[in-house]
Amino acid sequence: MTYLLQLLSAIVLDLLFGDPAWLPHPVRGIGRFISWSEKCTRDLCTNLYLAGIATVCIVITGTCGIVLLLLLGAAALSPSFGAILAVILLYTTVAIKDLLRHSNAVYTQLMPGGSLARARSAIAMIVGRDTKDLSPAGVTKACIETVAENMVDGVTAPLFWAILASFAAPFVGLSPIGCSALGAFFYKAVNTMDSMIGYKNEKYLHFGRGAAKLDDAVNFLPARISGLCVIIAAFFLKLDYREAARIFRRDRLNHSSPNAGHTEAATAGALGLRLGGPSFYFGKVVEKPYLGDGTREPVPEDITNTNRLMLVGTLLFVVVLIGVRLVFS
Repeated sequence: MTYLLQLLSAIVLDLLFGDPAWLPHPVRGIGRFISWSEKCTRDLCTNLYLAGIATVCIVITGTCGIVLLLLLGAAALSPSFGAILAVILLYTTVAIKDLLRHSNAVYTQLMPGGSLARARSAIAMIVGRDTKDLSPAGVTKACIETVAENMVDGVTAPLFWAILASFAAPFVGLSPIGCSALGAFFYKAVNTMDSMIGYKNEKYLHFGRGAAKLDDAVNFLPARISGLCVIIAAFFLKLDYREAARIFRRDRLNHSSPNAGHTEAATAGALGLRLGGPSFYFGKVVEKPYLGDGTREPVPEDITNTNRLMLVGTLLFVVVLIGVRLVFS
């Protein structure tokens, strides 16, 4: 019960405060560590694939090592202090509030009295595509796709690895919540590497391959469980859960990433939309497969429903994993 309260405390902290702009975020530190490691390994190794693997090993070992030392030091001072630090560290790995904040900023500007120019600026903060020429429907669709996809990267996958890592507590000398913080930071290190060096361009095709493949592996189960949770969430929210299930089965692998399409496909079906399709990146059109059969244009209210699907889906995801932990712990 103590662990459950600590885990929920981390989630509630994120829902209340998100990532304060004045507080240096640990992921920024991981990003700087990745950049430093990349420079070192490229200088030391001419084989780009091996250099990339070395970077993966250095970043994961360094990130987890620092978090472990912090947790052990805090626990040595006081078990209560160690638990509080673990809750705070875990809280920083979850991004529910920030997803809601950014998507609601887009929604507000798309409503009467808002500004399309400001809506484009708001969506540009959370997507990589070109936004300066997007129509209101295009801005809305980009927002829906981003929230659906980032449900995994920003919310459910860190929690998956946090809860999974808690099983290691009896073997590593940490409390379950301490192990959870360590597991979540392991995931954030992998996911941040993928976002920085996991590209299929000339610079990173070989160097970033190891990071990209590892990110695919750590997201494999969270993405699929999350997609199923979105379908169940659609049922509770009185959306089209049958269509969500059908599109999930049919289209979830219609994506360049083996994991990104699961929650997007379920969301497209639940809302009766067609997501994906061509988008512009750096002035060039990128053809993406379509997800869903919807024929209507997305409207701002779809952003609200996507947020609701993400919230209820996350709740279901956490309940499932806590149930598994209670059974096997």
